[in-house]
Amino acid sequence: MAIDIALFLETLKEEVKSYKVPVVDLISVQTRDPFKILVATILSSRTKDETTAAAASRLFREAPDIKALAKLPEKKIMDLIYPVGFYKSKAGYLKKLPQALENFDNRIPEEIDDLIKLPGVGRKTANLVRSVAFNKDAICVDTHVHRIMNKWGYVNTKTPLETEMALRKKLPQNHWQEVNGILVAFGQGTCRPVSPHCHRCVIADLCPAAAHQIT
Repeated sequence: MAIDIALFLETLKEEVKSYKVPVVDLISVQTRDPFKILVATILSSRTKDETTAAAASRLFREAPDIKALAKLPEKKIMDLIYPVGFYKSKAGYLKKLPQALENFDNRIPEEIDDLIKLPGVGRKTANLVRSVAFNKDAICVDTHVHRIMNKWGYVNTKTPLETEMALRKKLPQNHWQEVNGILVAFGQGTCRPVSPHCHRCVIADLCPAAAHQIT
């Protein structure tokens, strides 16, 4: 059954307004500083939003910009961001970031191909930074977007990268920037990977997967 993706996303956009806001979106409301959005996105990987928010706050008090970050020893960065997931690796990425940005006039680049040259930045992070920090069209595909789009049958893919490429061809461009924020909130709050709350889902009557979950 083909789904009306515009109807799904518009319905969920209203629904998730009452949900907890993903941490990167929250930081973007507070500041449009590409540096802070990039750093928060790096910290957020495989980390709970509450932990990311606290770690980012501690780090930004000591290093509010790239020049200040360059002066911090790696051990200090590590201490500030603990206990985010893979904090040792992330401290290493952040320590290398100022030098890497010298290739871009000490500014966070806007283009995906440039962003992925930075330490600790993959396509998911690059797309999110491009979308949130620069308000440019990009599709950030994390585990929630990948899982839910396949659950709906909107794509049939095996990896987040395959999902991104499929969505670039299929998803109307006016939904590119918003899809991550909507589906991350929805995936955390309702459409969970284990024991999803289909009984309270506002699109359960339309969802091709819900019939198998509701008993």
